[in-house]
Amino acid sequence: MTNHTLSVLVENVPGVLARVSGLFSRRGFNIESLAVGPTENPEVSRMTIVVAVEELPLEQVTKQLNKLVNVIKIVELDPDSSVQRELLLVKVRADATVRSQVLETVQLFRAKVVDVSPEAVTIEATGTSDKINALLRMLEPYGVRELVQSGMVAVGRGARSITAGATR
Repeated sequence: MTNHTLSVLVENVPGVLARVSGLFSRRGFNIESLAVGPTENPEVSRMTIVVAVEELPLEQVTKQLNKLVNVIKIVELDPDSSVQRELLLVKVRADATVRSQVLETVQLFRAKVVDVSPEAVTIEATGTSDKINALLRMLEPYGVRELVQSGMVAVGRGARSITAGATR
C-alpha cells in the first residue's frame, strides 16, 4: 500500500467531516492524517487527507466521495508537485546538564523553542513527515515528555488554485 494525499474541498457546514471520515471507515481504510480548515472563501473548507491504499480502491473511494452532496472537488496531490507540511509541538526534558545539546538539535532542524522551564523546553517544528520524524529521533534520548503533531497540510505548487470558483 502507498500513501496518497487528497485535497478535498467541501462546503463549510456541520457534519461534513463525519460523513467524509465515515466513508473511509466503512470501506476499511485507515486515515493516516487528516487536517481540516477554512479556505480563502468562508463557505468552503479544505480537508487534506492522507490514506494508505492501493490505486484501484482509492479510485472507488474518490468516486464515492464525489457523490457526497457537500463535496465540491477532490484532487490527489503528488508529492513532487505540491508543498506538504506538518506541525509538531514537543516537550523535551532539558535540565541544565543537557539544555545546550537540545538547543543545538533545535537549531540544526530550523525549529524553534516556544516555551522554557527549568526542567523542559517546548519545541515547535514544521516540515515534511521525514523531517519531523528525524527531529523526534534526535530528541528521544533526552526524554520526550509530551508531543502533539498536526495532520499534513498541502497545496499544489505554482499559480493554479483548486479553489478558484469552488462554490455550489
